[in-house]
Amino acid sequence: MDIAGIIMVVLIMCFGLVVFIGPPYLPTLDKQMNAALDMLDLKPGQTMIELGCGDGRVLVAAAKRGWKVVGIELNPILALLCWVRTIRYRKLVKVKVGNYWDIRLWGPIENTEGIFGFVLPRYMTKLDKLIEKWRQKDGVTKPVKLASFAFKIPGKKIIKEEQGVFLYTYK
Repeated sequence: MDIAGIIMVVLIMCFGLVVFIGPPYLPTLDKQMNAALDMLDLKPGQTMIELGCGDGRVLVAAAKRGWKVVGIELNPILALLCWVRTIRYRKLVKVKVGNYWDIRLWGPIENTEGIFGFVLPRYMTKLDKLIEKWRQKDGVTKPVKLASFAFKIPGKKIIKEEQGVFLYTYK
């Protein structure tokens, strides 16, 4: 196999195989990104987790608001792009390479007030249960908000909806 073949295999693995774990890379549009961040309504210094941070656009927008943000990305190519894109916000942004279904990557609940994610419909119930498990693992009961782009959590009350983004609160 020549170098072009090797590059093609790596790209297919990084971008194609991700769909078996979560959604493919699709950049969040400005309207939806701003709606999600506005609905989360965090204060400077508060923390948001982005599940599948892709190219880092949402992390940059959140950091510009003074938020601390943790981006979790499975695709190592996108994680590198995200890290480069957010380098000037290094004091506010952390990029972690890994599967966001592993809540050990999320960090401690006591430091997090918001979550943003684009998670496929077939995984929304799993995400809901994972957030509850994450909140309960340390016995912390403070509220956490989830802004979900495009997809709803079946059976869970939507607090607010704007531009195709759904806001949920976990108490």
